[in-house]
Amino acid sequence: MNLLIGLAAGFFGGLVGLGGGVIMIPLMVGVLKMGQHMAHGTSLVALIFTGLSGAITYGLNGSVDILASVLLASTAVFTARAGARFANALPEWKLKKSFGGFLIFVTILLLLKPHLPQISSPDTDWLKIFILLLTGGFTGFLSGMMGVGGGTIMVPSMVLLIGFSQYTAQGCSLLAMVPVGAVGAYTHWRLGNVCTSILAGLIPGILIGTYLGGSLAHILPEGALRIIFAIVLIRTGVKYLRTPKPQPKLINNEDKVPES
Repeated sequence: MNLLIGLAAGFFGGLVGLGGGVIMIPLMVGVLKMGQHMAHGTSLVALIFTGLSGAITYGLNGSVDILASVLLASTAVFTARAGARFANALPEWKLKKSFGGFLIFVTILLLLKPHLPQISSPDTDWLKIFILLLTGGFTGFLSGMMGVGGGTIMVPSMVLLIGFSQYTAQGCSLLAMVPVGAVGAYTHWRLGNVCTSILAGLIPGILIGTYLGGSLAHILPEGALRIIFAIVLIRTGVKYLRTPKPQPKLINNEDKVPES
């Protein structure tokens, strides 16, 4: 089962330039009955390998800008730690609701990406650098908190604000995930939020799935798959958003300490 979860997460991650955490986390919570905090931390460990496999695949197709990836990661590695600590401080029901809202947001961006206009590159290199650093800082926090790679923000930002092609933006995002995921995963591990026992099955599945998804991304239209993916995410996101707030336990009269 761990291998299948890795395959699914890696395939969709490689295809659309995401880390696969939006698939992995719901499956680990729903199928493996893992706690939400533990799922986020374990997902980040797996995303290191998603980024490596995906970046190599995209790089072999000439779709990675190494300098852009370095700039994205240079700020993200600092904010990823803060995001992981913030997630650890949240009650589980709040983290689930936050993740549900994030899934809905991801779905909207995935559906809009094919229709977003691509603009020309900024006039100055300094503006391009500033956009990449700012994007990296924001997505690093999001990555550490949500247990995802951050491609949801990185890819649209590079396409819309810098003028990268869709494939190059996805390749850069996957490469930047490697150091960002490592920092977030280490922080979650220190906090006790990593389940190491499933990694032996999860990681091979991710490596194979990411390679397949990244390869197909360059030769197949992804419109129909994107819609199916969106339906799954919306359904999962709504389920998470409906997570109830735990009710405080009522104290029975028998349990009260008698007054002296």
